[in-house]
Amino acid sequence: MSEVKISAETRTEFGKGAARRIRRDSKVPGVLYGHGSDPLHLTLPGHDLLLALRTPNVLISLDIDGKSNELAIPKSVQRDPIKGFLEHVDLLLVKRGEKVTVEIPVHAEGELAAGGNLLEHVLNALPVEAEATHIPEGLTVSVEGLEAGSSVLAKDITLPAGVTLAVDEDAVVLQVLAAQAEEAVEGEAAEGEEVAEA
Repeated sequence: MSEVKISAETRTEFGKGAARRIRRDSKVPGVLYGHGSDPLHLTLPGHDLLLALRTPNVLISLDIDGKSNELAIPKSVQRDPIKGFLEHVDLLLVKRGEKVTVEIPVHAEGELAAGGNLLEHVLNALPVEAEATHIPEGLTVSVEGLEAGSSVLAKDITLPAGVTLAVDEDAVVLQVLAAQAEEAVEGEAAEGEEVAEA
């Protein structure tokens, strides 16, 4: 996993007005917390942060006011619901060698068995515990030839070295559904609507 270096400035102004002024300058207000230290309020460059956040669980090396370097991972990102720009970010302070619990995106590859089956992602991301500097970007699971009724459990997914599950090993991650079952559900919903109209 690569580190992304971002320069940040401490901020002393708070509230909606201050946050709007920060965003007008193409920057993002944020908070760095963790390890029992007081939260540190930061201003981060919007474009650099947006590019960094394209990688899930990115490790960010923060150069704060040119004085100190800290490692952090994004914990919470708030975006404008309409325009999608970053409004605020919470960053969790981490140390090299420290284990953290994160959610890793799960990607399926391969073709299901013939018959119009549907693949359902029960968990889009798998909770795992990994070293902060070695968080995998994603996990790929083969669904080649799986038939209706088949499931992929958390324990069935091969994890990289040093990564452990942070969820029940019998948790269903992916399951294959028969296409007919979905059509039947839609038919029942349609009948229910007719009754409601009468």
